[in-house]
Amino acid sequence: MYRAAFLVALTLATPALSEQIGRVGVDWVGNDIIIESVPDPKVQGITCHVAYFDRSLIDRLANGNWFEDPSYSAVDCVQTGPITLGNIARDRKGETVFSERQSLILKSLRVTRIYDATNNALVYLAHANELTQGSGKMSMSVIPLGNVADNPAAN
Repeated sequence: MYRAAFLVALTLATPALSEQIGRVGVDWVGNDIIIESVPDPKVQGITCHVAYFDRSLIDRLANGNWFEDPSYSAVDCVQTGPITLGNIARDRKGETVFSERQSLILKSLRVTRIYDATNNALVYLAHANELTQGSGKMSMSVIPLGNVADNPAAN
């Protein structure tokens, strides 16, 4: 059982290609909002910006729950160049574009990309992924694709 939890933790800890571009202090105890820039690894020309809460050591000491950050997050994506669709998931479940641990084992912040073929758009959903319970806190961004063609080399 411990081995399975360890393997899940390693899977959730897979580093994403992201860059911290901002850190905003929100209170006197040192809690911050982190902002990261995340280029979509399979869709050239799309960059998402993800914001999430980072608890300070003082907050952890005062309130307990040492190993967990809140599930609050936001995402907004923008076209940063010509869009080229790579080999992306096209089913209703989509696929993870970005993942960052929010607790030692059980929770991560994720950005999931879903291809909306009917409306020719990409939907990016920021949400918490918890093994013990789901989270209703989420944020969404939509990129219209217009006349974007698939990358034939990627399919």
